[in-house]
Amino acid sequence: MTKNNSRSKLSIFALGGLDEIGKNMYVVRYGDDIVVIDSGLMFPEEEMLGIDVVIPDITYLVENRDKVRGILLTHGHEDHIGGLPYILKQLQVPIYGTKLTMGLVEHKLREAHLLNQTKRIVINNRSEIKLGSVKATFFRVNHSIPDAVGICLETPEGNVVHTGDFKFDMTPINGLEADIHKMAEIGKEGVLCLLSDSTNAERPGFTGSERTVGEGLENLFRKAKQRVIVATFASNLHRIQQVVDAAEQHNRKLAVIGRSMVNVVNIGMELGYLRVPPDLLIEPDDINRLPAHKVAVMSTGSQGEPMSALTRMAHGSHRKIEILPGDTVILAATPIPGNEKSVARTVNQLFRVGANVVYSNNSEEGVHVSGHGSQEDLKLMLNLMKPQFFIPIHGEHRMLRAHGQLAESVGVRPENIFIADNGDAVEISGGKARYGSKIPTGNVLIDGLGVGDVGNIVLRDRKLLSQDGILVVVVTLSKNNGKVLSGPDIISRGFVYVRESEKLLEEANRIVTQTMEKCANERVSEWASLKTSIRDALSRFLYDQTRRRPMILPIIMEV
Repeated sequence: MTKNNSRSKLSIFALGGLDEIGKNMYVVRYGDDIVVIDSGLMFPEEEMLGIDVVIPDITYLVENRDKVRGILLTHGHEDHIGGLPYILKQLQVPIYGTKLTMGLVEHKLREAHLLNQTKRIVINNRSEIKLGSVKATFFRVNHSIPDAVGICLETPEGNVVHTGDFKFDMTPINGLEADIHKMAEIGKEGVLCLLSDSTNAERPGFTGSERTVGEGLENLFRKAKQRVIVATFASNLHRIQQVVDAAEQHNRKLAVIGRSMVNVVNIGMELGYLRVPPDLLIEPDDINRLPAHKVAVMSTGSQGEPMSALTRMAHGSHRKIEILPGDTVILAATPIPGNEKSVARTVNQLFRVGANVVYSNNSEEGVHVSGHGSQEDLKLMLNLMKPQFFIPIHGEHRMLRAHGQLAESVGVRPENIFIADNGDAVEISGGKARYGSKIPTGNVLIDGLGVGDVGNIVLRDRKLLSQDGILVVVVTLSKNNGKVLSGPDIISRGFVYVRESEKLLEEANRIVTQTMEKCANERVSEWASLKTSIRDALSRFLYDQTRRRPMILPIIMEV
């Protein structure tokens, strides 16, 4: 490990992924060389009304675009690659990823019309990539999607290791164990700073092997008397492979439903990551033509998403299939934090239509294990790497804090552990680390085709509209003398029901008229001042009468 004698310093920070689950994007900068790790998205929180997805604010990268050497991808989950179609429109840089990860990315870029203008380099766990003064090497890790890697960045200051999402699975579905020997060698050479996945830092023990899920699925397929419907994450190819294996073992044909699930299955088969026997797959149209005990269905909707295939099946609104009494429905996933209510609603509806529902709360069969390492996995990684400095990443603050305590328990000095927020730059120079200047970060909200055009003010207005509605006041003035020609007309939407609130609106009308007269007497003719006066007077009156604050929108016209 070479030491740096120049004035350049090493800077490490996150643009997303700290104190949150999702939108992972980590930046390592040495001198004039910037390396970005992952480019994810996050699903909106409840108060982000109408927002589809959230991506990191990459203003820092755009301002330093000539220094960005590339984006390295650890694996193909949405929270690590989902931001690429939006980010590559602003930042044309090469992207590096394993074969499956790149296959999933290419599908996204094709839909965004970015495929031909994006330089894509496929790597594996033996690749070495030169990125200016930084060299990137890779090591294989186990996760709930194949082809996941960790990254070692060799900088003049020392080695920086990013684990990616990982657990230690000794019996992986694809037979490819984690590169434990390579991790140990990296640790032996010396790790200056480790960035490690904190998702399950509060969970004791080791995370179970994915193979136990296969045993649970096989038992449920054997017991089922009618159709079996399995809902899981579309990106969990290991889980999908086990559903395929169980269907084949019990002589059931398999239908795949849900756009994202169909896409991933096609990509997985095309690239050789899914082994599907010939004639096993059937079209959704053929489901009702076969005996119920000869059919299995694999679908999206394990998170209770309102428009997902499983939710529509449960409500009888799916065009191809509905749940029938006696069907076995397996939710082979646990709810993401925040999705518990929507999952519970779907489970209730499935029970209501007579299905036998197997989910994490009521099942003795292991129908789900996490793809993230628990405390013993995390401690093993720390012991393999033996880092001088440690930055827990990928998790909410309590998870980062718990991971910091684990690092301390295995011998990392407390002053060398940095529990950071997005934008907190950890600067390392001459073997010493400290917090540097704050990097500007934030959320960019995607609503339909709009990227970043919905901000806090628009969200505040949406919240106001959703809570107290809107009152539109229309007044027509004479261009010659400024006198009221017609109105004021008051239109209410979401505030009060007009037919039952005539007296309230009549009084509101009178207050607007009085306000207009007062402004005319005081020779106030600017529209902005007129609108403010109407809004203030009406707002006070309506709050006194109803204890509500609707959005008030005065419209003044001149004829």
